[in-house]
Amino acid sequence: MELSSKKRIFADYLWNNPTRKIDNYKLKIKSHIPNAVTCCNLLSGCVATTFAFEGDFHRAFLFIIIGALFDFFDGMTARLFQVSSPIGKELDSLADLVTFGLAPAAIVHTYMKSELILNPDSPILNSSFFISHFLVFLPFLLTAFSALRLARFNLDERQTTSFIGLPTPANALFWGALLYNAKIKNHKLGINPADAASCASQFLISNSPFLIIALVLLFSWLLVSPIPMFSLKFHNLSWKENRVRYLFLAVSALLLILLGIPGFAAVIGWYIVLSLLSKTLAKRNNP
Repeated sequence: MELSSKKRIFADYLWNNPTRKIDNYKLKIKSHIPNAVTCCNLLSGCVATTFAFEGDFHRAFLFIIIGALFDFFDGMTARLFQVSSPIGKELDSLADLVTFGLAPAAIVHTYMKSELILNPDSPILNSSFFISHFLVFLPFLLTAFSALRLARFNLDERQTTSFIGLPTPANALFWGALLYNAKIKNHKLGINPADAASCASQFLISNSPFLIIALVLLFSWLLVSPIPMFSLKFHNLSWKENRVRYLFLAVSALLLILLGIPGFAAVIGWYIVLSLLSKTLAKRNNP
């Protein structure tokens, strides 16, 4: 019998072996679990975007949070089952673009539309119809720059233990929390004092839309900026190696206690500031 025939017989035996069939079936199921979790992230982003366009910022932020949890667990399940694939990496970026790029932009767009177009007292609307209708679409710069950041992240091998530029989930949490207490009533966006969690939140979203426009431009730049930003991944519990992370978590807990849900926006601001401070200190220690 030729060697090739023996190989064929052996391969047929392995293929027809019931135990091997079961193992192959289990492996196929395991390989699809992380992608299924990623699709849940994508669906959460779609729901968040729908609520955002409807002006229901509470539920929009809730589904952004749910999407962030699915985004965390898809990587965990991939490592747990030791399965990874190029399609999983691409699918993860597509899901993140919807949940953390499109949904927050839709929140800001709805806010800007209410302030600049549907608000009869808008000074911009009264002075320039074109400018007001142009500015309401400016928030979608966040989506475009999120896509650029995700594409860079997939190709940048330096971002395995830390980040370069603002992570897209941080961007989404900032906008969702900042406009969390904004209410659309009678086609006009305003603050419902009964629902406001903090004076800081009221101040930020009751001021001129120009503040929001400036923040949109700033965060669009931060997404693709060369600024190193630390990751919250703990490789050990050492204070020396994780003091920045411990400091971040301690101050963040205090901000959330004091400010409630809008405190997430302050937490992201604190994350950016601490990243800049840690970079400056690192330069001084290693001139």
